[in-house]
Amino acid sequence: MESLALITIVLPFVGALLVGANKTHFAKLAVVIAAVATLFSLLLAQQWYANGQSSLSYDLVVFGQTVIFGVTLDAVSTLICFAVVALGFLIILYSCGYLTDKNREHPHNGLPRFYALLLVFVGAMAGLVLSSTLIGQLLFFEITGACSWGLISYYQTPKAMASAMKALIITHVGAIGLYLAAAFLFSKSGTFSLTALEHLDPASKTIVLFGVMFAAWGKSAQLPMQIWLPNAMEAPTPVSAYLHAASMVKVGVYIFARAVMSAGEIPHIVGEVGMGMAMITLIYGFLMYLPQTDLKRLLAYSTITQLSYIFIGLSLAALGSKLAFIAAIAYIFNHAFAKSLFFLVAGSLSYATGTRIMPRLQGIMRTMPLVGVGFGIAALAIAGVPPFNGFFSKFPLFAAGFALGADAGWITVLMIIALLESIGTFVWLLYKFGQCVIGEPSDEVAKAQPLPLSMTVVLVILMVMSVCSSAIAAWWLG
Repeated sequence: MESLALITIVLPFVGALLVGANKTHFAKLAVVIAAVATLFSLLLAQQWYANGQSSLSYDLVVFGQTVIFGVTLDAVSTLICFAVVALGFLIILYSCGYLTDKNREHPHNGLPRFYALLLVFVGAMAGLVLSSTLIGQLLFFEITGACSWGLISYYQTPKAMASAMKALIITHVGAIGLYLAAAFLFSKSGTFSLTALEHLDPASKTIVLFGVMFAAWGKSAQLPMQIWLPNAMEAPTPVSAYLHAASMVKVGVYIFARAVMSAGEIPHIVGEVGMGMAMITLIYGFLMYLPQTDLKRLLAYSTITQLSYIFIGLSLAALGSKLAFIAAIAYIFNHAFAKSLFFLVAGSLSYATGTRIMPRLQGIMRTMPLVGVGFGIAALAIAGVPPFNGFFSKFPLFAAGFALGADAGWITVLMIIALLESIGTFVWLLYKFGQCVIGEPSDEVAKAQPLPLSMTVVLVILMVMSVCSSAIAAWWLG
């Protein structure tokens, strides 16, 4: 199994070198490499499942007595590894149709560096998710930051380059927390292994967890480091779908989830601070996406609020709720597919019509029925409406919150506020659905061009996963 894990991590890096050196068939080569990496992630999950589904760790890089890098295989790491690698494949496949001179918003044939950077990102995400040490997480954390800079600035406009630099700086400020957490863990335990967290004294455990939480806030665009995410929408839409729905923003919540999972008994101050900051960010994100007219910027602020729900779940887990932890992991998995669908719907609209400004997008269902259905499914999934996957993340999260609130009134109050935000999200997205999808087509929509086959196939797969992923997560997590 350690060989399968290594291949899943290393193959995209090797593929990136091959793609970067190829000047003709680089897009097809990237698709093939990403598909093979996805197959290996599936084989890894299958082997883990067939071998008893117990948590396993393999030390791969050891210096003296210190494990520098290893892999951890359990229900959480195998599930999220499959998600980030499979979505990387789908995004690369979608990009083959999107990055062409037929794109009405950005007529441009893709360059090798685009696909190479995406492959590096896929490999870095697999490495981070499977890593058993904080220093391993830190290495791949930094690689994802460098890739995001290259991908956000892909179009090389002054605004794109400024947005990429802002993302790089802010996420690296967050990385300071992970550096401090790794150093402090090593000073107290003599190891970088996450399993050592459980054996720290409460004060030391609190310091390490706060360091990881600070890094998580930076990557997952939580207050006070949220501003980079909306500006990063200057990237090509497939990049937005992967970095800002499926992978980069999930780095933060994942490293915090892994720390909470490894820490055993957690001082309540960690959960209380995490809960408080998540609620503040939730309200901020909701208020900010209400006035947006650019569909991608609306989705960016919506992502900030959705990540806040995951932080709420992990904070409740730090306060002792096992159900909240499972809900948070399921939320990471489900949201990745639903929000990727929403971003790629936005990309399909800009490809076909030349705009993503919502007042100019009306009557989508008449001329682009598949995109209209995708818009509706994504909106309902994000809002948490059954039978779509978002409901099966939010419901157990609220159940866990109100259960803990029986002994702590302040948790009940915060969960009521979160519930009101969820209702508000449903109403607002329903309004936007009516505004953009139903009715007579606007001029831009009436003249929309058909989508390439690769884009259509990816939209259909993500629509299916926006219904089915919750069942997969529930079965896998038990």
